[in-house]
Amino acid sequence: MTNSFMAFAITRNRGRKLYDFIYYFLISAMFIPFNIIMLPLVKQVSFFHMDNVPGLIILYIVMGLPMNIFLYSGYIKSIPTALDEAATIDGANTFQMFYKVIFPTLKPMNATVAILTFLWCWNDFTMPLVIISDQKNQTLQLAQYVFKGEFATDYSLAFASYLLALLPIVIFYLFAQKQVISGVTNGAVKA
Repeated sequence: MTNSFMAFAITRNRGRKLYDFIYYFLISAMFIPFNIIMLPLVKQVSFFHMDNVPGLIILYIVMGLPMNIFLYSGYIKSIPTALDEAATIDGANTFQMFYKVIFPTLKPMNATVAILTFLWCWNDFTMPLVIISDQKNQTLQLAQYVFKGEFATDYSLAFASYLLALLPIVIFYLFAQKQVISGVTNGAVKA
């Protein structure tokens, strides 16, 4: 919800220098590969003692912000500003307008952002590898790396773990699929 609220504020105030700067600053962060910032990030994370699972979650939130803002702002541009004006005339403040009028309209984009973010976080191998220092806090993808040895690979255990890693993604997508499909069909019909 915070990413969509920030995208709403930026999108509705485009044309002002500050909001344009914030938008382009966030979008420019998408073009920096993780491999470039990996070493300084590891040093900062270890300095702040964030080399654990909560620290990894905070990093995923911060590093996912540019892409989420980009997706939300593109969708919010298609929502007419007449809805904002009608809510303002009815006496709603900015937060009420967003929460009661705009946010329900964002259901398809919320599902899309949730699926993309979940896929990215769930399948990520590099960031947990370099950030998490304690071996007992490994993610499932890091634990799968153990099955591949230097001279042999335990395929039965490896494929069982691959199935376990795939199952939550499929279940999550099945629940969010209806929203994504309705968003695609609604977007095709808009004039």
